[in-house]
Amino acid sequence: MLFDVTRGELAEVFGEDGTASIPASAFPPPTGDSAGARLLQRVGVPTGTLLLRQPGEDNGLLPLVREVVHIEDFENAPQDSGTWPVIGWLLNAHLALDPASGAVHAFDADEETVQQLHTDVSCLIQVTLRFQRLLAEFTFSEGDGAEDADFERLEREVERIRQETSSVDPFPFQDDETVWSVVAEEIAAGQRFRGTGPGAPSLHG
Repeated sequence: MLFDVTRGELAEVFGEDGTASIPASAFPPPTGDSAGARLLQRVGVPTGTLLLRQPGEDNGLLPLVREVVHIEDFENAPQDSGTWPVIGWLLNAHLALDPASGAVHAFDADEETVQQLHTDVSCLIQVTLRFQRLLAEFTFSEGDGAEDADFERLEREVERIRQETSSVDPFPFQDDETVWSVVAEEIAAGQRFRGTGPGAPSLHG
């Protein structure tokens, strides 16, 4: 694993109610024994920006890629990717776990493109943690004349997350088109802040 992440770290910041996981029984055999699947079971991710996939009501399992997209429409889809479990949703992309390599891929059904998004699940959790923590804790100043300085400070924080992540895993921000790059731009623009969060007085009147 590229990053050391624990359930306790997430719970300390977001509480148990703000952290979601996937039950072991939801992973189609034998994918539940992979390192990435175990992290999603035992550690989970903060709720909000990233949505974890819920097991199907009919069989209690995560869907496979071939069940949520027309895999034949993806010219650059990795071999056997149709059998990977879909673990989540980020913007307009289905996130799938390659149990063999541990990598996370993003399948965009609208664009019919697939791109490796993370080297492993620990990076997925870490990036989600950093952005969700920024959204929860960043405070905008109240008063005239502070907005520009606040947004410069916010942009620096977003850029720091990009750089620190890319120094370990190049995939999340490898270009401006990845879903995480789009999320980063939205956060830097002051979007995605909750109406009851620290940024509410400035952003929501």
